[in-house]
Amino acid sequence: MSESTALPSGPVAFIGGGNMARSLIGGLVARGFAPAGIRVAEPVEALRAELQRDFGVACFDNAQAAAEGAAVWLLAVKPQVMREVCAALAAQARAQRPLAISIAAGITAGQLDRWLGGEVAVVRAMPNTPALLGAGITGLYANAAAKSRFEQAAGLLAAVGPTVRIDDEAQMDAVTAVSGSGPAYVFLLAEAMQQAGVAQGLSAEAARTLVQQTLFGAATMLTRSEEPAEVLRARVTSPGGTTQAAIETFEAGGFRALVDRAIAAATERGRQLSAANE
Repeated sequence: MSESTALPSGPVAFIGGGNMARSLIGGLVARGFAPAGIRVAEPVEALRAELQRDFGVACFDNAQAAAEGAAVWLLAVKPQVMREVCAALAAQARAQRPLAISIAAGITAGQLDRWLGGEVAVVRAMPNTPALLGAGITGLYANAAAKSRFEQAAGLLAAVGPTVRIDDEAQMDAVTAVSGSGPAYVFLLAEAMQQAGVAQGLSAEAARTLVQQTLFGAATMLTRSEEPAEVLRARVTSPGGTTQAAIETFEAGGFRALVDRAIAAATERGRQLSAANE
């Protein structure tokens, strides 16, 4: 895992100004990247106005204008429109030879390279939604043309949390399944724990507060401790105690197998999305 602090050199163009782009822009500015070096393409006028007001970055209503002169392009548009956006930028990509970073799920580096006209340095990135709070994690895969520019991509994405380098692109679907979709699994667990607490007589407010702080505390222990999850779990599970009763119920219900099937299903769906975009 890397927590690179190397910021990109030269202008950065964000193609798309939605929530994830906004969080990255905010993180870059907070780390000292000059707002004058950030250019954003966003078709929605209200979003352009907010970005200009909040960060002082230059905003444009089309991708070609934002990408002009930028050494790094951060492609932050929806997967279903990525091909069209890249086609409109292909001539500039051939002329400018930028580092193109995509945060679109299910779009391969090969597809991006082809749509941008070929021989493009492409990094495929998969951040997750805690990036909106500066607490994300991002898996990064670089194609052959981008190997020498990987640290630029890592430095940019490090604005919203640590990064993990992935050498085999086929593993990016697993990254999406584990960390990209992962926050939703935690939210589902929180829902279930709150409902169960209410069923045992707690008020909805008390159950919500207890669950939120419990998950926060457990996540903090995981990230700050050098011990693996299984060791931390065993320490909390006293023989014959309340925790053991709950853990045995989880295990008897096939909890591990269910998680395995869920992540396998998400991984396979990622592969299907890639194939659908060919």
